[in-house]
Amino acid sequence: MCVALGMGNMIGSGVFLLPRDLAPLGWNAIIGWGVSIAGTLCLAVVFARLAKRLPAGCATFTYAAAAFGPGTGFIVAWSYWISCWTVVATLAVAAVSNLSILVPALGGAGSGPAFLAISFIWLFTIVNLFGVRRAGGAQLLTLALKLIPIVGAVIVAAWMLGTGKAAVPTLAGTQPVGLSGISAAATLTLFALLGFESSAIVGDRVRDPERTIPRAMVIAAAATGLLYLLSCTTVTLMVPLAELEQSNAAYATFFATMVGPSTGQVVAAFAAIAALGALNGFVLLQGDIPRDLAHRRLLPDIFAEDNRFASPWFTQLVSSGLASLIVYANYSRGLADLFSFMVKVTTSTAIIFYIAGALAALKLERGGSLRVSGGFAALTILGFLYSCWALYGAGLEASLWSLLLTAAGLPIYLIMRRSAPASTPLGREEAPIA
Repeated sequence: MCVALGMGNMIGSGVFLLPRDLAPLGWNAIIGWGVSIAGTLCLAVVFARLAKRLPAGCATFTYAAAAFGPGTGFIVAWSYWISCWTVVATLAVAAVSNLSILVPALGGAGSGPAFLAISFIWLFTIVNLFGVRRAGGAQLLTLALKLIPIVGAVIVAAWMLGTGKAAVPTLAGTQPVGLSGISAAATLTLFALLGFESSAIVGDRVRDPERTIPRAMVIAAAATGLLYLLSCTTVTLMVPLAELEQSNAAYATFFATMVGPSTGQVVAAFAAIAALGALNGFVLLQGDIPRDLAHRRLLPDIFAEDNRFASPWFTQLVSSGLASLIVYANYSRGLADLFSFMVKVTTSTAIIFYIAGALAALKLERGGSLRVSGGFAALTILGFLYSCWALYGAGLEASLWSLLLTAAGLPIYLIMRRSAPASTPLGREEAPIA
């Protein structure tokens, strides 16, 4: 279930919509995938070691707090919580974008698509309010469904090329290879790889976390990275650039072009399911982070209150309300522009956790709390540099949004610290889910 949580959160909207944004970049996109996968694997190894050393609690707080104190832990957890509900908003938009293949009226700007996206957010909020096991079951089911078009695209492409029914793809008309193009591609592809750390966010709900969580993170990152490299690159190369740039659902366009129009419509439905499955997983995460902070007296007690299904009801309502607000407030951009903007904001905000985790590993290693080899230290430095590079690639507007949203947590932290000192570990046992 932990692997499904990680892979399910990684395989959401990104792989299905990114070919449209990556296609003009040509070889930059393929190199960007390689950079993102390598950087993500470095971070997965680093986080796996941290999870073995600090298995309890919510990783977004515990990693940074162990190295730099509760103030840094709060800011990192706050920024990651923001990335969770912005991901939820992005995935809801992605689901509507794929459904626009079936219902073209959903493809434009307006209140109708916005309200449908918001309805998806609240549907899976309700699922999570009925408990983490039900959310985990939904994650397993949707993961199985979303793998069908991803693996299917590779099989179809291999068959078409092997039988000579498709021309060998070229990259004519695309952007030449350059640092700016690779950086832009790496930022976009990183969004599709966000979520490998998902099982570490719910550490107190996992059985045997010091063994289960590290394995789940590495398996999720490696398996998903390989699937992405094969599948997304296949779609990017084999569908004409002009068609991809006009498509709200790249995989549906691929299957419609290579197999038949009706197949494209079926794949659009699968892609929507994929986005909704990842939405379900991030709704789970968006509830657990403030819950953990509230148990530490860093947020008001109401954020720690659970319903009878052990779900943090107030936190879920607040988080989904914010996700709904950001969808409605920005829907005038249209599906394509909104998705691209939300990808960059979400990525730049989540990267704060990756940077802090890498720095925490180096600090704990230097202080003797984490015993590592020279190879591990090198991977940690590479993961840190990769995260900084991806933050740069997000662009000024998205980075400013992420910094402003993160800074909004500072007054809350200062108020809570003044009213009551932060407690350290959680004050009660949690029911494990995996």
